[in-house]
Amino acid sequence: MPVMRDVGVILSEWSARRTLRRMIDEFGLPGLVAARRSPGLGAALDQHVAAVHDLLDDRPFAHRSSVLTRMPARELAPRLAAYARSLLEEQRRGGGAVPTPRPGEWERADWLTLRLLAICHLGREAARRG
Repeated sequence: MPVMRDVGVILSEWSARRTLRRMIDEFGLPGLVAARRSPGLGAALDQHVAAVHDLLDDRPFAHRSSVLTRMPARELAPRLAAYARSLLEEQRRGGGAVPTPRPGEWERADWLTLRLLAICHLGREAARRG
């Protein structure tokens, strides 16, 4: 049975990385470029990145460190993907969609767009670590 469990873990991680990669390519890269060019957008993104860190770090506040430095990428990718999927599913249930803002529109991004952009940022960091 351990082999089947290992295959399930591998498939789950692969699916999560694929989801994140697609989201980063289609949505995140334009937003991350815009955030580098706009100090206000960059600051808003930093706040969302910090909030996602807090959501993923289930330890007591006094014992927290950067989730990116302590959590292996193989664990971080599935958590990020699951969080993104839950946000998107909630938006769909409400009848909405999350369009990718056009150039020049990123500065007016709503909460959900910024949260997904933060997930993309963290997903890129996880991918760089392997």
